[in-house]
Amino acid sequence: MMELGIGMFGDLQIDPQTGKIQATQERIQEIIEEIKLMDEVGVDFFGMGEHHRADYAVASPEIILAAAATVTNRIKLGSAVSVLSSADPVKLYQDFATVDLLSNGRAEIMAGRGSFIESFPLFGFDLKDYSGLFEEKLDLLLRLNKMDTINWTGKYRPSLINQSVYPRPVNNSMPIWIAVGGTTESVIRAGKLGLPVMFAIIGGSPINFKPLFEIYQQAYLDNGHDPEKFQVGVHMHSFFGADSKEIADWYYPYYSNQMNRIGASRGWPPYQKSQYDYGRSRHGHLIVGDVNESVDKILQMQDTFGLTRFSAHMDVGSPDHSKMMKAIEIYGNEIIPKVKAAK
Repeated sequence: MMELGIGMFGDLQIDPQTGKIQATQERIQEIIEEIKLMDEVGVDFFGMGEHHRADYAVASPEIILAAAATVTNRIKLGSAVSVLSSADPVKLYQDFATVDLLSNGRAEIMAGRGSFIESFPLFGFDLKDYSGLFEEKLDLLLRLNKMDTINWTGKYRPSLINQSVYPRPVNNSMPIWIAVGGTTESVIRAGKLGLPVMFAIIGGSPINFKPLFEIYQQAYLDNGHDPEKFQVGVHMHSFFGADSKEIADWYYPYYSNQMNRIGASRGWPPYQKSQYDYGRSRHGHLIVGDVNESVDKILQMQDTFGLTRFSAHMDVGSPDHSKMMKAIEIYGNEIIPKVKAAK
């Protein structure tokens, strides 16, 4: 049975007229309310992103997840993603082990290299080491998840000699996912290691990712990993409402403004309504619409890629909290049951 969850980056609302940014404290409190509602309506998992910018509320996903652990009972709680390249794997593991203990075994780590680079200068890392940092730190993180006492030597961090790392999670290990944006190198690495992968499909046509899914699965099987434990997911920009056109028209300014804010720093051309309309079509990357449209497109993604997990990224542009709560209700009470009943 495919798991259906929600991912967030903690976007702060920005007034398009004045440029005033929403108070971080307000948005964090809203996020906790939203996670609590997710748990109540049956969402399977929640993922929180890590950013170090003025327009995002969350720099430490594990702190948000720890707070969420105290007001939820069943929902899985993970990062989406933790920027492993600029983190200390030991401290990251300790923090998530603590979340796991608070939540009675519901914590997960999703590790990624990060598409935003602010954390590298902030924590004293050189972007020229972008790939090397991730490979080395992933190796250490996986070792920490397998053994209580560790001996390890690397290039970018002091060695560990007969070092025990505490606390340990509830089952002495936690699920560790890898987030990928579309590079062959990343999916082959994850397949060789037997790690579950979350593909970020946030532009263009999802079908273009099909070869990467096949490469990942082949690498997984070629390296002798159990087919019964194979897990793969997609992360897609999503928003839900009772009426398809009404919610799409309402959400467009939030989404386009955020695309333009990010695009300005990356040299993208201005975001067009035609891109949004194509994204919402059967062939596009957006799941923005009513219950039946959303169910059909999620099932289409499952059939196309053999998904075991779907993550709806629902706070792009920071839609109003009241609309977020309504969208979560629709997702949990109507969309998720219909998707699961179809399979």
